[in-house]
Amino acid sequence: MDVLCTHPMFGPESGKNGWKDLPLVYEKVRVRNETRCSSFLHIFESEGCRMVEMSCEEHDKVAARSQFLSHSIGRILAEMGIESTSMNTKSFETLVKLKESATNDSFDLFSGLFIHNRFAQQELMNLEQSFEKVKQRLLKKMSEQQSLSSV
Repeated sequence: MDVLCTHPMFGPESGKNGWKDLPLVYEKVRVRNETRCSSFLHIFESEGCRMVEMSCEEHDKVAARSQFLSHSIGRILAEMGIESTSMNTKSFETLVKLKESATNDSFDLFSGLFIHNRFAQQELMNLEQSFEKVKQRLLKKMSEQQSLSSV
């Protein structure tokens, strides 16, 4: 029996206009029939997927950092209720698109990224700690400015 782990790093929304340049991650865990394995992978390659060979463990680490983190930030932006405005900057448009992309996927998919990836909880803690560091820097700067103003 062959074991080939695959994960198309896209879903119905991002792949709706084709798979060109979208990543398909795979690991040949145990492949005895190389012809069959190559034929299967060729299906994705012929559709234009960017083929990325990596271990399952490395995939989970990278997915927690990229996929779970982007979904988390998108969900946070949705909770904040951000919407497009008449004076959007390019960076704000990017945030609105991130929110829309994250909320186009089900909450079950999002929670699955958290529950079934042992590296996701650490990324959530990193996000929280990083937010707190930025917040503290801002508050410190504000305090410094207020001290200068009162002199």
